[in-house]
Amino acid sequence: MGGDNSPDATLNGAYLATKELKKNEKIVLVGDENIAKSWLLNNNIDSSVFEFIHADEVITMNEHATKALRKKPNNSISIGFKALKYKEIDVFSSAGNSGAMLVGSMFSIGPIKGVIRPSITSVLPKKNGGVGLILDVGVNADCKPDVLFQFAILGSLFAENVYNIKNPKVGLLNIGEERGKGNLLTQATYRLLEDNDDINFIGNIEGRDLFNDKADVVVCDGFTGNVVLKLAESFYTLIDQKKLYDPYFDRFNYEIYGGTPVLGVDGNVLIGHGISNENAIKNMILLGKDLINSKLNSKIKKAFK
Repeated sequence: MGGDNSPDATLNGAYLATKELKKNEKIVLVGDENIAKSWLLNNNIDSSVFEFIHADEVITMNEHATKALRKKPNNSISIGFKALKYKEIDVFSSAGNSGAMLVGSMFSIGPIKGVIRPSITSVLPKKNGGVGLILDVGVNADCKPDVLFQFAILGSLFAENVYNIKNPKVGLLNIGEERGKGNLLTQATYRLLEDNDDINFIGNIEGRDLFNDKADVVVCDGFTGNVVLKLAESFYTLIDQKKLYDPYFDRFNYEIYGGTPVLGVDGNVLIGHGISNENAIKNMILLGKDLINSKLNSKIKKAFK
């Protein structure tokens, strides 16, 4: 029920995803069951292809996350996290209130033991046709060196197990390539990363290297990462408005990637863009399937044990 284009985009996207799932893979719709079934009936879609968990309250996009979670106990986000916590579902995805999704991730599911702060990531389309990752992109505006060090571990595991990037190269986003460059945060983080043999750390990278093949995983604080993300989104919007066709820049379209996992929490959680259309919803659901099949969470637990 969340997102700017709900319930139409959510339900249509979920139906599109069913066409790419196996018979033993089931989509569970969490929200107002009556509204969902009525919409499916009106669009000639058999509701039996889904399972339903009823939740008759909705947290809107403009509501304060913590207050809304407390005042609306039967909201679809809280009910979804409850289902995930008690293993009724294997992954929980939403394009609804992102603040509520993050609060629910932290307090309903909780971080994996050893993880200081969970992180969210964004895909970097590479000129060579592949993809890279940047994290964090908004959850942790202020970070300490040990937090960035953990982002490198989380990003490496995600890149290797979900995007099949072998021995991913980790770069630290900085104002210069030299070892001593940057502020106190990046200088201290550099020393932590270079002393760890479990990470393929290649040193500092600059903003101009984000889209080439120098690094597969780019580490930065959430303030910097969010600026990078919004800048990349703005370029895609400008190119689209000017009707300039280029297959490379088409890969900046958020719809292709669907959503971002909350890395480091003890369950599979995906947050989608609030403006998600049916294609973005479909791809978010399929990314959730990849998270399950990759067993990413168990591999994160093993790394932090």
